[in-house]
Amino acid sequence: MTAILGAFTAEDTTLGVSEIARRTGLAKSSTSRIVSELVTHQFLERNGSGVRLGLKVFELGETAARPRDLRKLALASMSDLRHAVNLTVHLAVLERGEVVYIEILPARGTPRLPSRVGGRMPAHATGLGKALLAYADPHLVDELLSGELRRLGPNTVTDPARLHRELARVRTSGVAYEREESGAGIACAAACIRSVSGEPVAAISAAGWMDDVDVRRVGPAVLTAAQAITRQVERRPTLRL
Repeated sequence: MTAILGAFTAEDTTLGVSEIARRTGLAKSSTSRIVSELVTHQFLERNGSGVRLGLKVFELGETAARPRDLRKLALASMSDLRHAVNLTVHLAVLERGEVVYIEILPARGTPRLPSRVGGRMPAHATGLGKALLAYADPHLVDELLSGELRRLGPNTVTDPARLHRELARVRTSGVAYEREESGAGIACAAACIRSVSGEPVAAISAAGWMDDVDVRRVGPAVLTAAQAITRQVERRPTLRL
């Protein structure tokens, strides 16, 4: 079952049984049988001569990929921030060295960024990730920075010593900045949302295209939004993440 569902990528809308068999390495007869079972249980649905992901997958994805309580707490502040700076506002959490986007409010009247809800990016290459890593367990940070730091954009920081210096600056100012680190032409300011014990819970950012955003100007607004959400988190010690 997992191999069949894993055959679909973000770019796929419909796949035929033969293509699923090719991608999974399963026999076509076995693939056809499993696909039929998944259709019966609504994990897949028929679409012409192929199948696509079904309602049950999206229901499970909604439950798993979006920590609902956190998202609900953050939405008002995210909306206020978007209104104030007219940039795309992201909410993300840290998971195994990657940031996972759990909510995105696109800027009105501006070109869309390539980020998507449920998408992942290496933490070291994003403003959101740096905001989270600045307050993360030092042992986790050391382990992450000891591995290969993949370059994603023209200015991705891949030198561990430089990243440690940047994280120290984030702890001093409260704001992480990104300029073409996660991708060409992208800039953002991000700040960490923390628990009552000071641990990183999530991060919020305002992002846009380099020609349209002065990240230093929007940094204080992002920090204010993060602090507002942090106060709400502190009042909810049983927050489900």
